[in-house]
Amino acid sequence: MAAQRWSGVIRVNSLHQPSNLPRFINADIQMQNTTSTPSPADLRPSSHRKFNQLSRTPFISDAVAKHYDSHCSFDGRYRRAARLLQILWMKDHGIPNATVDERGAHLGSYLRADAADSGKNFISPEVHLLALRELLLREEDAAIDEDRLLTNTLSSMPLVFNAFGPLALDTKLATAVFRQMLPDFVHSVEHIAFEHSPGRRDERFLADRSAVDSAVHITTPEGQAGIVYCEVKYSEDMTGPAARWRERYDQALKQVRLYRNPDSPILRSPPIEQLMREHMLAQLAVDNGITPRAMFIGIAPRLNRRADAAFRVYSSELVPVDDDDRTRVPFRHFTLETLIDAIDVAGARETADQLWKRYCDFQRIYNAALAVIGPKAPYIELSKSETTPPAEPNSKTSSHSAGSRTRRSQSDGQAGVSESAEGSNG
Repeated sequence: MAAQRWSGVIRVNSLHQPSNLPRFINADIQMQNTTSTPSPADLRPSSHRKFNQLSRTPFISDAVAKHYDSHCSFDGRYRRAARLLQILWMKDHGIPNATVDERGAHLGSYLRADAADSGKNFISPEVHLLALRELLLREEDAAIDEDRLLTNTLSSMPLVFNAFGPLALDTKLATAVFRQMLPDFVHSVEHIAFEHSPGRRDERFLADRSAVDSAVHITTPEGQAGIVYCEVKYSEDMTGPAARWRERYDQALKQVRLYRNPDSPILRSPPIEQLMREHMLAQLAVDNGITPRAMFIGIAPRLNRRADAAFRVYSSELVPVDDDDRTRVPFRHFTLETLIDAIDVAGARETADQLWKRYCDFQRIYNAALAVIGPKAPYIELSKSETTPPAEPNSKTSSHSAGSRTRRSQSDGQAGVSESAEGSNG
């Protein structure tokens, strides 16, 4: 597979101290000679494309957020729009939000306890049952937050099950999806594991609880076994907190031979350090004979610019991968929209539609905001082209419209510090 090569300058908007480098999220990365994977939408005639993302996240004012009971003072632009999308999705499906005596009630995007217990945070009863089975058979010391999984609609944890669950339940579908996304690496998908580590607390690895959201076990086109290790983001603002730094990390940074400068402060800053830990796990899985081939991928919504920037900054820290050296573990990143489109192209149209409406239909948020602020402006009849914001270039096009769980210790999927951060997946 062709390596992704990044070159250019990272302009950092932060304080000057190295410890403040996590604030690079506003970085502007100038990339040259990069390679990219075409969207699965390119496999479909343009007249048949279904999904269309906006060019940027709609700005939701305090007035609009309060109108829809979605106001949260610490939300950034993307999370505020994503929270409103989840609240509207809950209303579509008659899902009650948390009561006044439950954690998260004031946020509007948390499920009431009985709704959470009945699996309403998942796109189907089958995916809900899969999530419960994974909870029961979780790996030893796995960091799965049951409340976040079942109750918080804005967390990436239920997104992982909603997006990868249908693939885990149908490996033929999973094969069709990953053949589109990673055609040079995946011939077939054998099974999918969740919240996985090849060696939790094992000194051969990182001696901590670091884990990936999912591990897709595959067979390569050459007939070798392999694993695609996946990290998924949704509404995270990518500001941390970071895991407690360990001496083993310093050792592994040099051992894995993945980085241009293993001593780079950027690798030690949130959220880069989480990507670093998980990528090192993937490389150490190959080095320790867990699997002969591996790849590490990141997935995040196109409009979550901070997650996209984190992936790109992390890419810039990596040494180029020699295509002939199959012992090296490359990193690739995709948009959530690309995954949904691949599911659609693979034939699971209903699943793709559900995922799009649940997580990516920001046209609906644009329309909802305009419905609140529009009547306050002088009425002017606009053409269709004037009422629809521009789409992202080369993106998908859409014909669619738009017992009490009170023990949560963190809100909106933010990881705790120290060891809880090591296993956190948003």
